[in-house]
Amino acid sequence: MSSPAAATVSVRNVLYRFRRNRRGSAAVEFALVAPLFLGMLFAIIEVAIVFFAGQLLEHGTAESARMMLTHQAQDSGMTENAFKTDLCNRIKVMFNCSGNLGNITVDVKVFTPGTAITITDPISGGSLTGPFSYSLPPAGSPNTVVIRAFYQWPLFVTRFGFNIANLNGSQRLLAATAAFHVEP
Repeated sequence: MSSPAAATVSVRNVLYRFRRNRRGSAAVEFALVAPLFLGMLFAIIEVAIVFFAGQLLEHGTAESARMMLTHQAQDSGMTENAFKTDLCNRIKVMFNCSGNLGNITVDVKVFTPGTAITITDPISGGSLTGPFSYSLPPAGSPNTVVIRAFYQWPLFVTRFGFNIANLNGSQRLLAATAAFHVEP
């Protein structure tokens, strides 16, 4: 039989050898740092995509609003769905709105000269709220038209603690606005 003193010495030797052995330390350090690094990387990528999508929505709204500015929408009697379809065709590179125009909300309001222009916050209690309207400006009037477009963008990294959502359900409301005086 072995003595208890010999067992203590062998345990001490095993612990000493384990402490001196550096094989695998890089893997352990990577396992500790990688989740934080990857989480930060995905958060940066998601923020960049959200900003790019917001710029695309802003550009698409400005281009679609140009149809009202130049009377193309009034002359053709463009409906809200036709306006949404035109906007969707301009932004479909990044937005999921083809065949489902319910993803885009449009608010077109006409203000007569001298009227105060009031724009309300569309977010209430974490939800997109109205009232939203769609009215074409009358031809030949010096009215001011304000067009707002909204899209509820789904977020993925927010589920892991990085939160840029301003709507319920891990979504960010992207908004674009165009305002102009109708050409005579």
